[in-house]
Amino acid sequence: MTSATARDYAWIRSSSVFGYALDVGYTLTLVRGIIPDAVLALMGAASRGTCTGADELIELQQDLFEETDYSGEAVVAGAFSVPGEGGDWTLLLQFDGGAGSWSRSLVPLSTGGRAVVHSSNGGKPIHLFHWYEDGDLRTTFEWASSREGSTPDDLNSVMGEIGFDLDEDESGTGTPLDTKAGVFALAERMTGVRVTEDQLRTAEYQVGHVPEEPAEEWTGIVIDITDANGDRLYKEVSRADVEAATARSRAEAEAPVVVRGPSSSPS
Repeated sequence: MTSATARDYAWIRSSSVFGYALDVGYTLTLVRGIIPDAVLALMGAASRGTCTGADELIELQQDLFEETDYSGEAVVAGAFSVPGEGGDWTLLLQFDGGAGSWSRSLVPLSTGGRAVVHSSNGGKPIHLFHWYEDGDLRTTFEWASSREGSTPDDLNSVMGEIGFDLDEDESGTGTPLDTKAGVFALAERMTGVRVTEDQLRTAEYQVGHVPEEPAEEWTGIVIDITDANGDRLYKEVSRADVEAATARSRAEAEAPVVVRGPSSSPS
């Protein structure tokens, strides 16, 4: 395992490529032991040849948006081979608005191996991290202090070394961590793959159009708001509760309005 830190990824804050990725949303996936063409095939992507560098990949995504009238029916994915721990890995990059067109593929992509993914949806962002091992979602989080998966605490030691705050009750003393740079460092420690701006700008990408993933049946919503004072409200609401509240509101809105005249006033 490498000793990468957030400082190794300070370049993301001055990079026009990664600045664009944060503006529009991105997904960066690292897959061990599967060549780029096979990764795209497992994702159900239609092959669209090759391109050189992230700038051309961005242009292809913009062209696809214009061709489909921004319908989001497909996104462009670019993949290339990179050296890492235990052999070659495939780096897959998408400027997809964090659409998650990768998620249905992570079980087959990681079967017999490992897949590490981080993403952002752009705008007011949601930043996600996922570690899959042999088809199993081992650790996933948006906030480092709220981890899920079959082994949510297996990365605690390395995350602590990088500087993630694993306890939301801690005061957060010391130098604040650039958590996005920290996620890049965490991905490197788990894969041995060092991602650089020059690498993204000059790589020869295998290109595919990945179809939009069908929406999953929703079971609830999460309200997660932090106000200007740093006070956080976190609440999970089930689908049944949402539907019951909606039904009550609809019934109240459709109820007849009773207007009482003077004669109906109580004496």
